[in-house]
Amino acid sequence: MIFDTHAHYDDASFDNDRDFLLAALPEAGIGGVVNVGASIESTKRTIALTEKYSFIYGAAGVHPSECGQLAEADIQWLKQQALREKIVAIGEIGLDYYWEEPEHQIQKKWFCRQLNLARETALPVIIHSRDGAKDTLDIMKAEKSREIGGVIHCFSYGREMAREYLNMGFFLGIGGVVTFQNARRLKEVVEYAPIDRLVLETDCPYLSPVPYRGKRNSSCNLPLVINAIAALKGMEPEEIQRITWENARKLYRL
Repeated sequence: MIFDTHAHYDDASFDNDRDFLLAALPEAGIGGVVNVGASIESTKRTIALTEKYSFIYGAAGVHPSECGQLAEADIQWLKQQALREKIVAIGEIGLDYYWEEPEHQIQKKWFCRQLNLARETALPVIIHSRDGAKDTLDIMKAEKSREIGGVIHCFSYGREMAREYLNMGFFLGIGGVVTFQNARRLKEVVEYAPIDRLVLETDCPYLSPVPYRGKRNSSCNLPLVINAIAALKGMEPEEIQRITWENARKLYRL
């Protein structure tokens, strides 16, 4: 079975066929999915999905791009949701400097607060880091994130940064980008990283693998990611599937 460690099936792009698609996933070999919160509202929708589908787990958290209006009351609400049996992580949290807003200091404040929320709830974290490599790593070291554990979602940096996170005990999330022709750095990271530290993800509806690049993504596309990793590692796809399934269960402590 295949484990999709990072999906957004609550996204509006699935509104017309969500139930049909999700009901078909087990038959397509998808045995586990973690739907990831990006805001308070999407965390609520994520919880609803975990209640409806036995194979869907959830993460509760607020994406850096959505943290501008966060308040401590929201953190306390997230803390209560983290007590739910099928909420398995705090995320996605981190830094996103691609856009100018929210201000970097605001992003840092709520990143630190949500890292501490993970510590308080004894859950791993799902880290989003875009164009903020140094600040992300500096904060995670300062907050002793090694003690928290988790995954660097949609890993997009080079080998040196990969080494830092692997040394901290983090997993690296690998998705459709590894099939892109211009993804040289990521392919080097996949070759370099131990297979027992890699997990599969879609980030659906985003980042579809080739040949579906630019179209809506779903967990059904993960065999293409598995094949790409297998080729880079010189391993059989079945072995990649088996190991990444176990890695996902270790990551989320299932």
